[in-house]
Amino acid sequence: MTSTTIDPPETLKLTQKSVLRTTLNPWLLPTLIAVLVVTVILSVGIGAVQVTPYEIGLILRKALGESVDVDGTKEAILLVIRLPRVCLAVLIGAGLAISGAAIQGLFRNPLADPGLIGISAGASLAAVTMIVLEVKFFQTLTGVLGMYALSVVAFAGACVTAFFVYRIARMAGKDLITTMLLTGIAINALSGALTGIMTYLATDEQLRNITFWSLGSLGGASWTSVLGILPFTVVALAGIPRLAKSLNLLALGESQASMLGVNLKSVKRQVIIFATMAVGTSVAVAGIIGFVGLVIPHLIRMGVGSDHRRVLTGSALGGAIVLTLADSLARTLVAPAELPIGILTALVGTPVFLWILFRDRRRTGA
Repeated sequence: MTSTTIDPPETLKLTQKSVLRTTLNPWLLPTLIAVLVVTVILSVGIGAVQVTPYEIGLILRKALGESVDVDGTKEAILLVIRLPRVCLAVLIGAGLAISGAAIQGLFRNPLADPGLIGISAGASLAAVTMIVLEVKFFQTLTGVLGMYALSVVAFAGACVTAFFVYRIARMAGKDLITTMLLTGIAINALSGALTGIMTYLATDEQLRNITFWSLGSLGGASWTSVLGILPFTVVALAGIPRLAKSLNLLALGESQASMLGVNLKSVKRQVIIFATMAVGTSVAVAGIIGFVGLVIPHLIRMGVGSDHRRVLTGSALGGAIVLTLADSLARTLVAPAELPIGILTALVGTPVFLWILFRDRRRTGA
């Protein structure tokens, strides 16, 4: 399990850059920012009621206090329904992708993602347990927190799982990274089994809730959910890039990174805490959305190389773009019904990931 297939960055390893990568390097991040802006404008405009970019501008000007005439129906649709949904997609996509890039850098394994250390499975198990076991504690929690009780329980499940995986790995052996991977796999299997038991015990109504929630959806987006996830995601988006240089040195190996002054214990803790904050809150408000944290860092790494100073920022922008587009497709492809967004990310992410896998195998001749 000590795969070290992520190459050290160009500044640390003298490799000849490809023409494609040399061309993309200075332009990729500005291009991603421009694409994200265009994607957001398109996403808030399309749907059963079309809203043009000009009308979006007028509505936003009115929301900022200017006196302009706008269509009241479109104003309500934009400000109450679509804009918070797109904001939520941007935050969740950015959080999942940058967490995936950081976890891959920490484990020096391109197949790693936040789900590998049990964060998503723990959040899922906690939420399913609350849905099925309507015990007094959960009923009291629902009475206090209302509709947000399920999100809080899911986030708590993600935090507890990440804590246990880290503590078990610390107690089990000296090679923390390898032990964490193995512990995460075991915890994932255990969480999957317990979730299966809960699903078996669920009533038909509970089963529908579990199925829809476990497939992921942004249908419940509101400004309250955006503000609820915002501080956690912002902290992760600000904190993870600060670890880029340490992750670059870690790509050389733990011993070499430690000799070069990297505090490995601190870096590992920070990556796990930031990833848990971003992924745990995303699962809590939108369910499990797979492949964003796994595939996006690969695609960004193909364009800008292995330097985490670019990979982390590029992954955040790429994740925001992909999830915003996926959500737009989810609510328009079979309108007026809605596809679970987790199905779309899996349908698109699986062939892309397989293409990357076979491309790398051909390149390395493995």
